[in-house]
Amino acid sequence: MQTGKLIVFSAPSGSGKTTIVKHLLKQPELNLEFSVSATSRPIRGDEKEGKDYYFLSAEEFKMKIKNDEFLEWEEVYRDNFYGTLKTEVERIWSLGKHVIFDIDVSGGLRIKRKYPDLTLAVFVKPPSIDELKIRLKKRKTEDEDKINMRIAKASAELATAPLFDVTIENDKLEHALDEAYDTVNDFLNSEKDNGIKK
Repeated sequence: MQTGKLIVFSAPSGSGKTTIVKHLLKQPELNLEFSVSATSRPIRGDEKEGKDYYFLSAEEFKMKIKNDEFLEWEEVYRDNFYGTLKTEVERIWSLGKHVIFDIDVSGGLRIKRKYPDLTLAVFVKPPSIDELKIRLKKRKTEDEDKINMRIAKASAELATAPLFDVTIENDKLEHALDEAYDTVNDFLNSEKDNGIKK
């Protein structure tokens, strides 16, 4: 199978990586397709199976781990799993596209380790932890305890930024979008293209 490149966007929750990824997906010349993650958490709001996530039970998820069906996976909280199915990357490559991930920090680094030459790993950094807390509260999707848990996790995640190829600070969204576009575009057009030709 012909292989494309892998573009990983990782960040603490609330940093704006999802907004950046959605923006990049709207640029047809980049030829990107979103990698839908699998999760064992329940569906939230108007989320759709196969579009937002592949929703599995914790038992199904554990069985797929046992069968080595994941490119990467993590148990974020007890029995709350997230991961990337190998079949998802193969699905996108079979379309002749590059894969873009909106994924947590440890998952992003695992993909980079697995495909070092094919992967661009981008870390999206919030201007500060205080700003991150404000953004998470504005979402109104989680209670105070969950937010505090995310903030504690964010401090540890920020320490991993140097392990990524590029760090983009999302202080002003317009600047972050431009920087992300230029970074991804340069990588896709670089000489290291042993995958899909434009």
